[in-house]
Amino acid sequence: MNYTFASATILLILITDPIGNIPIFANALKHVTPERRARVILREVLIAFLLLLTFMFIGESFLRVMNLSELSLQIGGGVILFLIALRMIFPPPKVESDETLGEPLIVPLAIPAIAGPSALATVLLLVSQAPEKRLEWIAALCVTMSVSAVVLVLAERIQRVAGDRFVVALERLMGLVLVAVSIEMLLRGIKTFITQLA
Repeated sequence: MNYTFASATILLILITDPIGNIPIFANALKHVTPERRARVILREVLIAFLLLLTFMFIGESFLRVMNLSELSLQIGGGVILFLIALRMIFPPPKVESDETLGEPLIVPLAIPAIAGPSALATVLLLVSQAPEKRLEWIAALCVTMSVSAVVLVLAERIQRVAGDRFVVALERLMGLVLVAVSIEMLLRGIKTFITQLA
């Protein structure tokens, strides 16, 4: 699948899922004073950005060290995206977890809420498929992180204005689009594999 700057940006926004992260951030930042929340969100988004950017630069070396082909990454990435998309459409029941008092750092906001396994696999896939477009992928990642930062900083206002039902509906719509993207990725990977066998 030949990605462009626009399609890569949309894919990364769907995978990092800023709308779906609103409840996660709201819960994690409950014990942080309101005036500190924006700074914490921006810090976590920056940490996630740096991690994903690092993966963009060491991606090819990582694939060589692990002896992974672009094809296996494409099929594996498709499977992961499909599972993530299903969870967006059919979210699992909420489980009460131990609340972390104080200010969260790196976990669970930067990793895995923003820079989770699917996001890491996607940046690896983009760079492995078209390393000559690395600057485009970096720009797409910058736009994605900017969108995430804006959405998460304005999360409380979005929830107040739009309401919880709209947020849930929007996340499920994003999940539906991501299902189509993941199936397309899987089909292309399988097609390439069959071609190689023939």
